[in-house]
Order: sequence, then structure tokens, then C-alpha cells
Amino acid sequence: MKAGFGWWSIIRLGAVQASIGAIVMLATSLLNRLMVLEYGLAAGIPAGLVAWHYGVQLSRPIWGHGSDLGKRRTPWVVGGIIVLGAGALLAVQATTMLDGSRISGLALAVVAFTMIGAGVGAAGTSMLAILASGVAPERRAAAAATTWIMMVFGIVVAAGTAGALLDPYTEARLFQVAGGVVLSAIVLTSLAMAGLERRMGQPQHAAQTEPPADFREALREIFEEPEARRFTLFIFVSMLAYSMQDLILEPFAGLVFQMTPGQSTSLSGVQHGGVLVGMILTGIGGSAFAGRMPIELRVWTMLGCFGSACALAGLTMAARFGPGWPLAANIAALGFFNGAFAVSAIGSMMGLAGAGKRTREGVRMGVWGTAQAIAFGLGGLSGALGVDIVRSLTGHAAEAFQLIFAVEAALFLLSAVLAMRVAARRPNGMALGAAVI
Repeated sequence: MKAGFGWWSIIRLGAVQASIGAIVMLATSLLNRLMVLEYGLAAGIPAGLVAWHYGVQLSRPIWGHGSDLGKRRTPWVVGGIIVLGAGALLAVQATTMLDGSRISGLALAVVAFTMIGAGVGAAGTSMLAILASGVAPERRAAAAATTWIMMVFGIVVAAGTAGALLDPYTEARLFQVAGGVVLSAIVLTSLAMAGLERRMGQPQHAAQTEPPADFREALREIFEEPEARRFTLFIFVSMLAYSMQDLILEPFAGLVFQMTPGQSTSLSGVQHGGVLVGMILTGIGGSAFAGRMPIELRVWTMLGCFGSACALAGLTMAARFGPGWPLAANIAALGFFNGAFAVSAIGSMMGLAGAGKRTREGVRMGVWGTAQAIAFGLGGLSGALGVDIVRSLTGHAAEAFQLIFAVEAALFLLSAVLAMRVAARRPNGMALGAAVI
């Protein structure tokens, strides 16, 4: 029989998530800034590289299916982290080549971000599959909260440490800092995964009597299931809404509320603080009530989506009224409901991952990870482009932000409706308890 993970095992998986977040931070944040400011690239070039790494993650179902076919997922996690780390170091090398040869540097950067996307896909998908198969249903909300909070913690620690050690900036110092982050992440992941799968006892997929489906059959089975189709659509729409404000909140604060860069950056801290509070309370609430209220994660998901829509409606009003609107409280509320939605959605994803007859956790997590990656790439890009287009047509920044925030609010309301319609069921027809959304 399968032994469920205890809290120490969940924290160890959270350490893997933190390691992934720390390395990705190097490429999507630190190198992005260096390429634009220190090496004079147009901002669209590093943004395109980041979008490309999301595009590469369309391969997530393939990585997940590969880990399904093996007896262990640990090699996929550790191997993915190694590829991710190598890609990050290659991206550093490409960045330092930009002064000497733009073409060679950018060509190497494309290769590097391809490796980054592949590494995130392999490590992240397999780690989530382990989490889905090893965590008891009543702990899924708290497990999702724990791993995602640790990911945010990993990003914050890596960003703060790297930022402090990089001053004064030199290319040699950049290599040292990046190498330290990558080496620490690989060592931490290896230690965290050592012997972890043995704690689960017999893997859930190993106990299945039917032979595993091949990749095409696995995808066909997933998309023939009404619940899986609805959940895929829910993930795409909700994550699209979730990510649309990523690139426009600080410009909104500056253009409409005349905030300084420091003031607008502090708002980002307020939002992330709200996200963490929402994750923590949802993790505690989802676990505390899971045994008493089988639909609890669905309730949390709907609450998160509806609350996010209300907070975004508030931002549309903020764009109209300008200074004087309680912007910090509004953004804190947006962060809180975003965090509640994110944790409950991930917890529900873990429940649905084990609901297949022949498909297993890896390929299912891969499909939903792909939907999330596409939504993230499109969300940030469409939000920023939408504001630019409307501003150019109307000449008014406030109206542009009003429209985009209103679109986001509508998408979150649609997500709440979709969440109501998704119901994961076991093969015998019994509901998945706390994992239902």
C-alpha cells in the first residue's frame, strides 16, 4: 500500500520548488535587467526570451509521460534541475557576450532559454506528480500552500542575496553569484529528493492493473474526459486572468497615481504579501475543513476567483478616480484572493491528477502545466500590449488600464463559473473529497 507523505516530506518537496524558483529568478529577473540596462538591449528582447522559455514548456506532457513510464520520478526531478542550472549559466555566458558580439550572444541565449524551459518542465512536472500521488486528500491544500510559499521564499532569498553580492557589478562577480545559486539549488534538490520516493511505499501508478497508455493514448484519454477538459479550460482562463496584471500594475501606479519608482515597487511588495497571506489561510482552511466539507477546495477556488474579480473591478474604479483611491488596500486584496485561488487550484489539480484509468499523474500534470505556461506567456504579453494599444488609440492612460482590468475581472468571473462545473471522480464514481473543484 502507498504511505502518504508527512509534513517533513512535503517540506522537502517545497525545497525543490524553492530551488526551481531561485534559478528561474536569475534568468527572468536578474539577466532581464542586465540585458536592458548594462548591455543596452531593447526591453522586448529579454521579454521574448522569457516568453520562449514558456513556449518550450509545451513539452511538459512529454516529460510527465516519461516519468510515468519509469519506476521512479526522482531522476527526472534531479536531471531537470541540472539542465535548468546549466541553462541559467549558459544564459549568463550569453549575456556577457553581448558587448563583443550581439548575434553570437543572442544565439547562445536562445539555446540557454530552451534549456531553462526544458529543465523547468522536467523537474517541475515530475515534482508535482510526486506531490499529487504522495499527499493524502485532506492535506492537499496545505501541501500546495507549503510548496508555493517555499517557492516564493526561494525567489526572495536568491534575489536578495544575488542583489547584495553583485554590487559593484562585474562580469566575474556575476559568474560567481550565478554559479553559487545554481550549485546551491542542485545540492539542495539532490538532498531533498534522496530516499523520498521510498517513503511513499508502492507508487500509486505501479499498483494499476492496466498497462500504461502510450503518449497519444494518454492525451486522448485526458481530453475525452469531461472533467479533465473542463479543468484544462479552467486552468487556462484563470491563469490568463491571474497573469495579465503582472507587467502593468507598476506602470499603472506611476502613470495614474504619479507614484515614484520606489513607491510603485513597494506596492508590488504589498501584493506579494497579500498573496502569501491568502496562500497560508487557504492552506490552513482547506485542510482544516477537508474532512467535514468535501467541496471545500471548490469553495475556496470560487471565492478566490470571485474575490479577484471584485478587486480588479476596484482597480477599474481606481483608474477612474485616481489619487485618493485606497490603492494599497485594493492591491493587497487582489493579492490575497489571487493567493487563495492559486493554492486551491493547485490542490484541486493534485486531486484530479490521480483520477485517470490508464493515464498517470505525470502526463496529467504536464497537460495542465502546459495550459498554465501558455496562459502565463499570453497573459503578461496581452496585458502590456493591450494597455499600449488602447493608450495609442485614445491618448488616455487611465482608460487603457480601466479596459484591461475590466477584461481581467470578466475572465476571473468566467473562471468562477468554470470552477463550479468541474468535478473530479474516482473510477468507482465516488467524489475525490477535498480535491473536488
